[in-house]
Amino acid sequence: MGSGGVTVGLTPETTLVTLGFVFGGILLGTLSGLTPGLHANNFALLLAGFAPAIPAEPLYVGAAMLAAGVTHTFLDIVPALALGVPDPALAPTALPGHKLVLEGRGKEALRLSALGSGLAVAFAVPLAIPITVGMDRAYPTIAANLSLFLGTVSLLLVVTERTMLARLGGALALTSSGILGLLTLDIPTDGVLPAGDMLAPLFAGLFGAPILIEALSGEGVPPQADGRITTSRSFVFWVALVGTLCGAFVGYLPGISAAIAAGAAMVFIPHRGPRAFIVATSGVSTSNTVFALFALVALGNPRTGVLVAVESTNVPHDLPVMLGSVAIAATVAFVLVVSVGDWYLGLVGSVDNVALSVGVLLFLCLLVLAFTGVVGLGVFFLSTLVGLIPARFGSRRMTLMGVLLIPLIL
Repeated sequence: MGSGGVTVGLTPETTLVTLGFVFGGILLGTLSGLTPGLHANNFALLLAGFAPAIPAEPLYVGAAMLAAGVTHTFLDIVPALALGVPDPALAPTALPGHKLVLEGRGKEALRLSALGSGLAVAFAVPLAIPITVGMDRAYPTIAANLSLFLGTVSLLLVVTERTMLARLGGALALTSSGILGLLTLDIPTDGVLPAGDMLAPLFAGLFGAPILIEALSGEGVPPQADGRITTSRSFVFWVALVGTLCGAFVGYLPGISAAIAAGAAMVFIPHRGPRAFIVATSGVSTSNTVFALFALVALGNPRTGVLVAVESTNVPHDLPVMLGSVAIAATVAFVLVVSVGDWYLGLVGSVDNVALSVGVLLFLCLLVLAFTGVVGLGVFFLSTLVGLIPARFGSRRMTLMGVLLIPLIL
């Protein structure tokens, strides 16, 4: 079979080898997705660093890397839900997923995330060809007006807050994180692992550490009810479609992250509650892998950390094999989110919350130090202070995406 000018023949033997690498990638993606604080880009760069040492054809290694990346986007919801659950008194400022966990609906949140990611793959594959053609034609116009688009998203993130105090906090968080991004994003790293950039300490500080600090006064994960989904199928369907379409921006436009696209998705579906947030953001995170894959094959431009890693190992652009790897990984990961996620929630709920939160905070410090060195650790501490702002004003933490929005706008 062939695509992108490359022809690869698959015999029964090579098919089995490919499947072996795909399932190996699924295992790696499961481990990375369940590891708190490990960003998908850092994981992809780690894979790229070790890939040359693997004695196998680049296509097999690429299939494993894609499978690992897709699996990571499914499974990273699990530690995000289970860790850093705040005191119920702080529920109004909690992350959307944590609000559901506090209500005993964490298992439902896991299933909503799995549906958001799974539907995103189903939507993205048939949409990818027409969107690729359209983006190829529209790209010059979009690139010329990218600052205007991102500026509009930034403004809407602030003005769609529910109260004046929350808008003030959102503006402060957006501006402070933006200045932080301007000052730190281009700082070189000196970690011991070959996968460091300043996104690791920035995201761990802005979105990870503050949640764990606020959780110190909480009781951890309360008992969880059944996993029955309490919203309509049509609601999940349409929100996943919005997330998928917003995820296309990540796949085709340089510098646009999944988090920024998730912010854009929430602008289109404001105040729809935590269930909408989980479905939309999961759809964004997973669909961009499919769109980016088509952008790579059709336009020759890798737009995600995983595909940059794939390109660095000279993987041939065999679209059928690549899409097959994505499809298999998505199917397996869908099941893993539910089965492993339910177990993970139960395990975390049985552990002392203070000890767990402090332990994860220390682990984040070690992870940041390994990826980015002492300078990165300083950025981590500074970004943690900025990350504490939204909860003080009752604002959405999404405004902290100013760390990327403001530098890109300017």
